[in-house]
Parts: sequence; structure tokens; C-alpha cells
Amino acid sequence: MHPSTPPTAGHHNEKTAEHRDGTAAELCDEPPAGHLDDTPAAYREWTARHSAQATARRTAALVNALVDEAPSADTVAEVLREHGENDVPEFSADDLAELRSAALRLREVFAADDTDRAAERLNRLLRSTAGTLRLTSHDGASPWHPHLDSADDAPWGEWFLASSCLSLLVLLWNHQRPPGGVCASSACRNVYLTLGSGLPRRYCSRRCATRERVAAYRRARG
Repeated sequence: MHPSTPPTAGHHNEKTAEHRDGTAAELCDEPPAGHLDDTPAAYREWTARHSAQATARRTAALVNALVDEAPSADTVAEVLREHGENDVPEFSADDLAELRSAALRLREVFAADDTDRAAERLNRLLRSTAGTLRLTSHDGASPWHPHLDSADDAPWGEWFLASSCLSLLVLLWNHQRPPGGVCASSACRNVYLTLGSGLPRRYCSRRCATRERVAAYRRARG
């Protein structure tokens, strides 16, 4: 279970922030220029931090950290801290097993060859989530936002799968293409996100892309 300490102004603690809202996806467009936004400043900061893209970035980072057969609890905790978790607990062996199971299932969405397959795999995961779509404010500790897990203090694996599904759903819906992919480098297993409207990516990083170009050049030269 997870603590429910209310956040201070402009700051949100553990699950009241990323874990509690892991799905706080921004389903609306930005307001037009000149629009006077009367949303409280702390809430504007909160909704910007917890956009679909931010949650999806956390998803990709966790998937990459959890694909090893024996993922390190310290590594997983560090990834969570890097993505906004302020009070990460010591993970038990069961916690890590549940997180890894969710990561392997989510990786199938990234590995989909096209939009239809990505949507099919995402729909399959959505059907398996423990909860139904609901709104929560964590007893007034945060703005209202959507959840797909069974409760605000759901187990880590359940939260990870549900929050990731909702964020990837928004990305696929918004861009009408797979939300990401698997690095094409033979020496890398990482997944990556496909954001923006540029050419499709093949590699998770410039480092992998450069390594593959150098290898191809050397092969061509014999």
C-alpha cells in the first residue's frame, strides 16, 4: 500500500503525484492565445507535469529497467524518482515480480508493427486492468483526474499497468500511430516513445543510431 500524505502547494508526494495519478493525461488541447486561465497556479503546474507524455515517458523508462530477468530494486526506485516519485519505498520481491510482469506486457504494445496491432494489444491490456475508468481527487489532495486501477492505493504492478495503458491510449488516439517502438539496434532492447510529427524513429537514442551506422559502414567496406 502507499502513503497518502497530502502535497504541499506546488508539490505532490509519491502516489498523490505520479503513482496516485499515474494516468493524469491531458485530454484537452491548450487554451487559445489570449485565454485567461483561472485555474489555480498549483493545479496548472500539476496538470502540466502529469500529462500523457510525462506518464508515457515514465512507462518507457520503467519497461527498460524491468525487462532484465532480475531487475534491481535500486534501479527501479531511481527511475521512479527521476520521474517525480518523491518517497519511493523499498520494493519487495513480489512488488518487483508484479512490476516486471506488467512491463513485459506493456512492451508488446511498443513492439507492435503498426497502429492496428498496437491498438489491439492495448485494448487487450485495457480489458485486463483491475478497475474501471473513474475520477479521483485523492480526498481533495489533487485535481480530479482519471484512474484505471482498482483503488488509489492499488499495488504497484496494478498501478503501473493501468496508468501506462491510459497514457499510451492517449498517445495513440492523439497521433493515430503506435505510441512507440523497440530499438532497431541488435545490441539494444530498449523501447522508446514516438512523439511529435517527424519521421518514424528506429532507434531509442542517437548513440544506438550512430553505432548502427558505423557498423553498416564497416560491413559495406568489407
